[in-house]
Amino acid sequence: MKKTDTQMGAIYAGFSYFIWGLLPIYWKLLDHVNAMEILANRIFWSFIFMLIVLFFTKKWGLFVHTLKGFAKNKKQMYALAIASFIISGNWFIYIWAVNSGHMIEASLGYYINPLVSILLGMIVLKEKLTFYQYGSFILAAIGVLVITISHGTFPWIAISLALTFASYGLAKKLINVDSAVGLTLETLIISPIAAIYMIFLLVNGSSSVLTASLGTDLLLMGAGVATAVPLLYFAKGAQKIPLSLLGFLQYIAPTLTLLLGVFVYQEHFTKTQLLAFLFIWSALTIYSLSKTKLLPEKGFKLRKEKRATL
Repeated sequence: MKKTDTQMGAIYAGFSYFIWGLLPIYWKLLDHVNAMEILANRIFWSFIFMLIVLFFTKKWGLFVHTLKGFAKNKKQMYALAIASFIISGNWFIYIWAVNSGHMIEASLGYYINPLVSILLGMIVLKEKLTFYQYGSFILAAIGVLVITISHGTFPWIAISLALTFASYGLAKKLINVDSAVGLTLETLIISPIAAIYMIFLLVNGSSSVLTASLGTDLLLMGAGVATAVPLLYFAKGAQKIPLSLLGFLQYIAPTLTLLLGVFVYQEHFTKTQLLAFLFIWSALTIYSLSKTKLLPEKGFKLRKEKRATL
């Protein structure tokens, strides 16, 4: 891989995470709209936008071919349907959390996400964890425990976001399709439900589309672009850079969201939350370093083997 390819890949991926980190600003502009209605518009207009993208990128033939393939392969079709519902649930929780003043906890969810992915890989794909990955998971669990004990409630927003996005990633790993085609198919499955809900709101006179303001209409329609663009840049960047670099870049998004929650939207960041975040940041640091092979994993194993022979 050329150095310029790696540099461009890092720019693409970094840009996608930068957009994701700033998306709460977009959802805050729509905080006067019900979260479910925002979600329905996000799904429907994402589908419309992706159809346009497929047309201009000349991937329409690939889309039709993939669609026919899924019709024959029921397991793949079911997996795609599950992935569609999972990511829709993730989007709803995130939009609701941001517009309900839980931006800090939402950022916590995406910090935890890589570690939940490790756990799912171990349980579902039977992947073996390294010593450092076990340590990362334990530290993150302590961080979640700190929040739970201090607040007396389980941080369900953070855990739900982490679980749904990690599960979505697992489902995508099992479905090997072009990123643009995959996103189009995912939104295709949910779009009829979203469209029915949007029509229902319009008929009942409770829709924000065509009734609130032109600005609201444009923002709801633009949700499709705001959803699809970072996903497309992410897919483009992920193909060009090592997984270890991608692992470091992914923390851009929750960090920006955390900063927005604390400094822009004035959400209360307690000392207990700081302690919990310190545990999770430590876990992520260890996990990231283990992916770059900077930590002496082999050396640890060797010392362990020597002790066993004594």
